Amino acid sequence: MSRARYLLDVNVLIALTEPAHARYRTATKWFAIPGLSWGMCAFSEAGFLRLTASPSVGRHSVAEGESVLTALTTLPGYRYWPIAASWATLVAPFRERLYGHQQITDALLLGLAIKENGVLVTLDRAIKSLAGPKYSANVLVLE
Repeated sequence: MSRARYLLDVNVLIALTEPAHARYRTATKWFAIPGLSWGMCAFSEAGFLRLTASPSVGRHSVAEGESVLTALTTLPGYRYWPIAASWATLVAPFRERLYGHQQITDALLLGLAIKENGVLVTLDRAIKSLAGPKYSANVLVLE
């Protein structure tokens, strides 16, 4: 049996890199699991940069955020997750559960995890509803 491969949601990336984040300990404890196979995609990287460089949310310039992402890619277990399918293709397995604009990012990341037979790691419990029973194994909510 192969071990799980984890795709990090933007909220987990932020929690891992911001010690003042309310879920920092939760995220770093999970991330310290020996032999963890994890990664990011262009969408999670862009979301991380958008939020961490936002004056109202983040604490970094874009360049500083890029440095944080680069440093993460040097850590054990990292692999890049390319997005080689359209948004519509990725969300097709659970399209009937999409109900609003705030699910767009979640849907793409969940769809990528499903397509790659991986697990989306998030702090957002609502993604479990989006996945539904059929794809619940493709979501890990850190609590």
